[in-house]
Amino acid sequence: MKAKAADKIATAIIVVFSLFIVAVLLGLLGFILYRGLSHISWHFLTSVPQTIREGGGIGPQLFNSLFLLVLTLIITIPLGLGAGIYMAEYAKPGKITGAIRLVVEVLSSFPSIVVGLFGLLLIVNTFGFGFSLFSGALVLTIFNLPLMVRITEQAFRSVPKEQKEAGLALGLSKWKIITSVLFPVALPSIVTGTVLAAGRVFGEAAALLFTAGMSTPRLDFTNWNPLSPTSPINPFRPAETLAVHIWKINSEGIAPDAAEIAAGASAVLVILVLVFNLFARWFGNLLYKIMTASKRMG
Repeated sequence: MKAKAADKIATAIIVVFSLFIVAVLLGLLGFILYRGLSHISWHFLTSVPQTIREGGGIGPQLFNSLFLLVLTLIITIPLGLGAGIYMAEYAKPGKITGAIRLVVEVLSSFPSIVVGLFGLLLIVNTFGFGFSLFSGALVLTIFNLPLMVRITEQAFRSVPKEQKEAGLALGLSKWKIITSVLFPVALPSIVTGTVLAAGRVFGEAAALLFTAGMSTPRLDFTNWNPLSPTSPINPFRPAETLAVHIWKINSEGIAPDAAEIAAGASAVLVILVLVFNLFARWFGNLLYKIMTASKRMG
């Protein structure tokens, strides 16, 4: 077989597989949105769920998912950035570095149910945080740290060595090179890692069953005291997220419109993930342009 013919066949196979994957993805998204969009309304997005009667909403669960995302990223991003920068710029090859890499790889392969049980035993019971948003955020941090560490390390290692050497030639300190030279270039990849981590926060259910809980107290959205048990921004209250709510409705929902609520909640969850992805990428590109423009002006 001639080289050109083999190249055309290989290219055709790759294109077919790519189109198949895109078609499956679009079909899945279309099916979820088709079933759920007709059930979404302002009342559905803001009202509390109903156990027996129909007409319930997902207001508290939607807020809990967004608030849990914020808490998780507040913990995950600094730890992931710090560990990734250390592995890329400071860690020297050796047994300790190898052990750290092994731990990171093992953490990334843990089943979510195992991490959830670990959180139940250690964070919920031993440390006494109970079923709460904070417990859920700590468990999700365990999930997301390996991803953030690997992507941050790879992003810094992918920066051309010439840029780093130019900084050293100008007499810049190592930390100055990291923050002013390497970080702006690595930022788009870091944003991608953050988006992937956020997607796991939105979609995770198994681990949160054992840490954040399966119920939400009556919330008073006029009470912004973070220590009040009825405050929506209290991180130490139980919180049923949207993904857990979908699982709960499908498994044990007895409301007459349980199927419609599950379909609507699923569509909202998909839309949330899509909107967050688009916003994060736009914000990352904007931040990159601002940081690189300020460096050029300086």
